Amino acid sequence: MEDTNSSLEKGFLLLGFSDQPQLERLLFVIILHFYILNLLGNAAIILVSCLDPRLHTPMYFFLSNLSCVDICFTTSVAPQLLVTMNRRDKTVSYAGCMAQLYVAMGLGSSECILLAVMAYDRYAAVCRPLHYTAIMHPKLCASLASTAWLSGLVTSLIQCSLTLQLPLCGHRKLDHIFCEVPVLITLACVDTTFNEAELFVASVIFLIVPVSLILVSYGFITQAVLRIKSAAGRRKAFGTCSSHLVVIVIFYGTIIFMYLQPARSGSKNQGK
Repeated sequence: MEDTNSSLEKGFLLLGFSDQPQLERLLFVIILHFYILNLLGNAAIILVSCLDPRLHTPMYFFLSNLSCVDICFTTSVAPQLLVTMNRRDKTVSYAGCMAQLYVAMGLGSSECILLAVMAYDRYAAVCRPLHYTAIMHPKLCASLASTAWLSGLVTSLIQCSLTLQLPLCGHRKLDHIFCEVPVLITLACVDTTFNEAELFVASVIFLIVPVSLILVSYGFITQAVLRIKSAAGRRKAFGTCSSHLVVIVIFYGTIIFMYLQPARSGSKNQGK
């Protein structure tokens, strides 16, 4: 318990890219610019969606929720990362690390579910256009969005509670760019097989299941689009889904690589 108490008092050392100073300076500029663009772009989407009555549709309702999740998620990670990258002292307080752990995991999980919900919305719009407004009525949209938010926060509470119960020992160094469960598990001085198995199950639920539902939705969408005789109609149908597909590939591709592997695997630099 001595090392755990030390972590409580001194916090953690978030190493990030400190072993590559030149890369760290370059990444600081890149991350700062993308973070600012993220805030401005997503804030603009939310503002326009709220102010323009023509955009009070299920698609823009979910898009506004996605933008809100994205702002909160990146804000839980990027500012702290930028601060530690810009100073020699890489210390992050224990409370700050735990807060980041809970918020980042909760919002990341919510985004997984929300992207699957948006795929269902696109399926209803393309495959059931005549019944779209009846299927995606406001009450259902609100329920689906609430489920996405709450499911992420609940799984985060479970994951973080299990992680916080682990006695920490050894060093306080987190060889990563922010505080998250797989990295903290490696600091435990007890057997973490249960924690790793539970994390893997949660990863399957929030990664593989949503991706499978998305693939099924887009399978039906592809069939419906190919039945459209007009080339302009096909382009319009694909156009409504293309940006969503790009986000899915980037988002799920990176986090599946991160979480569907053993927590003690040796690919830390690849993960970062």
